[in-house]
Amino acid sequence: MIQYDKHHQLLTLETRRTSYQMKIMKGGFLSHLYYGRRIPHEDMSYLIRNYDRGFSGNPYMIRDDRTFSLDTLPQEYTSSGVGDFRIGSIAVRNYDGSFGADFRYEGHEIRSGKYEIPGLPSVYDNGQDAETLIVTLKDSVTSVTVKLYYGVFPEQDVITRAAEIVNTGTGAVTLNRAASACLDLSAGSWDLIHFHGRHCMERQYERSPLTHSIQTVASKRGISSHQHSPFVILCDHEANEDRGDCIGIMLMYSGNHRTDIELDQMDQVRVVAGIHDVGFQWELKPGESFHTPEAILSYSSQGLSDLSHNYHAIIRGNVCRGLYKTRRRPVLINNWEATYFDFHEEKILELAGQAAELGIELFVLDDGWFGKRNDDNAGLGDWIVNREKLPHGLDGLSERIHELGLQFGLWIEPEMVNEDSDLYRAHPDWALQMPGRKPTMCRNQMVLDLSRDEVVEYLFDTIAELLRHTRIEYIKWDMNRPLTDVYSSAMGEGRQGEVGHRYLLGLYRLMDRLTSEFPEVLFEGCSGGGGR
Repeated sequence: MIQYDKHHQLLTLETRRTSYQMKIMKGGFLSHLYYGRRIPHEDMSYLIRNYDRGFSGNPYMIRDDRTFSLDTLPQEYTSSGVGDFRIGSIAVRNYDGSFGADFRYEGHEIRSGKYEIPGLPSVYDNGQDAETLIVTLKDSVTSVTVKLYYGVFPEQDVITRAAEIVNTGTGAVTLNRAASACLDLSAGSWDLIHFHGRHCMERQYERSPLTHSIQTVASKRGISSHQHSPFVILCDHEANEDRGDCIGIMLMYSGNHRTDIELDQMDQVRVVAGIHDVGFQWELKPGESFHTPEAILSYSSQGLSDLSHNYHAIIRGNVCRGLYKTRRRPVLINNWEATYFDFHEEKILELAGQAAELGIELFVLDDGWFGKRNDDNAGLGDWIVNREKLPHGLDGLSERIHELGLQFGLWIEPEMVNEDSDLYRAHPDWALQMPGRKPTMCRNQMVLDLSRDEVVEYLFDTIAELLRHTRIEYIKWDMNRPLTDVYSSAMGEGRQGEVGHRYLLGLYRLMDRLTSEFPEVLFEGCSGGGGR
């Protein structure tokens, strides 16, 4: 439920067990007041302690009130360069060369149902009683506008956050940072929990008390990564699995991400989550807008297990889609460790026959079935069956495997290309690489530039051709290297900071088209692909 108290200028979001409140302060500043266990409807602004803070400046229009400073005020989404020295939500270079942004409340709208984000994954309504709040903030000088989106899921105790930055002015502006969510906590003593790791040892739990510093959980690998999950938890010092206050902030994004947690001079905590700003830049011409990824927030007063259940429920019920959303997945085997690249049709059928005798339900043909792929140094990008290994083609192999009573699955790594491939020889400009430099190699492969529409079209057509002409129930989608040398020959020199995010938009578009046209196929993000 979303309520607006015009008299007290309060916006309150309520779920079954939680309350989230913000207030339009004097001068039009949007202040965050409260996020925690559900409370009676009242003005929580008494939680903000107004004192004269030495060397914390005051907005010009309120300059006589030295107790009011953006440097100490809890906020919903920060301005930039105008007096708040903590971690910020946004960094803008204006058309006049200045870097300031002073956002004030302009209006809000309450809608039934859940908002969507163009081109990006987000939590969906699923026919439940979700509501949307859109709060509009505006810089009166440059006319840069920020629309803050809040999705409220009452039964799941979840609130989602996203932002849209719109250039409603007359000159181009450049975003150097555009966070999805800012959460200020004016009270409490908190521990930080995050999940680090590496390939084959992902999601390692680590917990530490906050210190008066800025702690960062981030990835610059082009993927959300095995190393640092885009998810943090703040919990009180005594919280355990069964009791204690816990707040989760999860970013729904598969690329470079950054979450900063700052314990400031007044013992207040600020969390800012969004796309990593290193290497990021986005030009907004007049009339253009930029949508940030979505952050999923949840609070529990009953410990970490209850918080986990909130996330499990929202992801299973309102993020997962398709035929296998609630269906049991088949028991599968693939040939990789049994054969690596050294196989032929009869060897594969022998393995499949033994698998069928054991009651396995799905056989997956792994790497090595295409092009000149006899090791990992060649062939990526050439998704044409190797007839020397599979003389009856994929369709013939699939039919014989189905005759054994098994379903058939296939390995692909569509985002990659080898230098030794027909695709690279025909389109070397389709790979991410910086001018005049030899690219960093990983498994002797490079990354295709999915910020280019023609690359996305090629991959869709190639994979769709396989799925249309071969009986395939399962796709194992790998992604075995991070992004380096992130430069697109299709983008101008002044817009290379957009390539990383445009790559993700291209990837999401490709995946959406494939899953929409082939809804009966189960897609798995495997190994490196599972690092997103």
